[in-house]
Amino acid sequence: MSFASSRQGNLALAAICLSALMFGFEISSVPAILPTLEKVLHADFQQLQWTMNAYTIAVATVLMAAGTLADRFGRKRLLIVAIVAFGATSLLCGLAPDMTILIVGRALQGASGGAMLICQIAVLSHQFTTAADRARAFGWWGIVSGFGLGFGPVIGSGIAALMGWTWVFLIHAFIAVLTVALAWRGVRESKDPAARRLDLGGVATLSLTVFCVAYVITQGSELGFTSPIALAIIATAALSLIAFVIVEQITPHPMFDFSVFRIRPFSGALFGSIGMNFSFWPFMIYLPIWFQAGLGLDGLMAGSALLAYTLPTLVVPPFAERLSLRLGAGAVIPAGLFVIGLGFFIMKIGAGGGPAALPTTLIGALLAGIGLGATNTPVTNTTTGSVSSDRAGMASGIDMSARMISLAINIALMGFVLLEGVQNRLSAASGSFDAAQFRRVAEQIAAGNISALDQAALGASKVIGPAAHLAGGFGDVMLYGAIGVWVLAALSFFTFGRRRAVDGAS
Repeated sequence: MSFASSRQGNLALAAICLSALMFGFEISSVPAILPTLEKVLHADFQQLQWTMNAYTIAVATVLMAAGTLADRFGRKRLLIVAIVAFGATSLLCGLAPDMTILIVGRALQGASGGAMLICQIAVLSHQFTTAADRARAFGWWGIVSGFGLGFGPVIGSGIAALMGWTWVFLIHAFIAVLTVALAWRGVRESKDPAARRLDLGGVATLSLTVFCVAYVITQGSELGFTSPIALAIIATAALSLIAFVIVEQITPHPMFDFSVFRIRPFSGALFGSIGMNFSFWPFMIYLPIWFQAGLGLDGLMAGSALLAYTLPTLVVPPFAERLSLRLGAGAVIPAGLFVIGLGFFIMKIGAGGGPAALPTTLIGALLAGIGLGATNTPVTNTTTGSVSSDRAGMASGIDMSARMISLAINIALMGFVLLEGVQNRLSAASGSFDAAQFRRVAEQIAAGNISALDQAALGASKVIGPAAHLAGGFGDVMLYGAIGVWVLAALSFFTFGRRRAVDGAS
């Protein structure tokens, strides 16, 4: 009897799958409750952005460091610590009395979630030793991870409607208890006797860069992009990025080996990673706001409508994998990115309003989901398969870091485009009013509070109405997503090169 079919193996796999479910669920379910947070906790637009950004930046910060710590001190040990921390920080988020505590809790939740994620991969790789066992284990892990990401919005909306928004977080405290018990009994301890030292310099400089970039984009309108504070933050981001490159060149055991970027399939696939997180995943933060405030759906209906966006990401990957074997990742990845962009462009048409707005948006969302499903699996396979086996872990770490960093930055960028779009239309319709007042009202409308315009009484703008301002802003975001992912599709295609178009998946 193989280990994978033994009782201990099943317990370990159950623990890994439950922890994967929690991690994915906290990415995809929280966007569904952002309009509720705006009403209940009086969150402003920047706070809604930071509710997601705090999680993603923290995940990106700990990914590479957690892998090193797990190798040195024990993968089972760090996994259990991370699960306990994830449950505790989920409890903190659910009991948060205000947005400040919630955002802090989300950052801590993201840090423990990132450690949990990297330990999942390490445990599966080392605990399931035969090819058949490992394929089965990673297959179940992928299915459960995809379920958490795909069905998170509708499950989160249902939990919020039936039990209240706090239970979207609190439920993980109970799941964590069960997961720890399963991991304690099922997961075998493993270490790497030749584990590398922790690259503290790389972790610190990269984390500072990402945080500063996200901060100045999110808070720039309030600070003033040319203000001394904003310029100082921009300078800090630039200097820390330069420092990161230097540190990674001189440290004996860097977390980023820049030589892998010379491998064309790896770099072409990495553009695919960035493309998915440039457009599809960050827009998932804002799509519930559009469904509810822009298209008039209630919370549960909005969560159900999001299935058009997320369900194809579960259904399409097996077909994409077969297509990649026939045509090569160098063809499938750029094509998938192009379809994502096409979906965004059709959603922009739907933002124009009229009776066809909802069906057009759903068709665009469905196309974007199909494009994501076609891109994700070939990207993962190519980033790890295009390098030698001894560098596969590092390549996977770069891929995951690229995803989380581009996600965090584009959550901020999409929010900036949305806010500027609403504010520009507001000012054009209302004439010359106080700029600070315009910004406050625009932030409230962008967050889904379309009654803010009536409360502010900005004269002529009431003729057009807040829904039109919101639709215009969302149209700008959709166009931004379409153009951005099309540019990355072209970069991916030309990076793979014509010769690699067929064998790029190898």
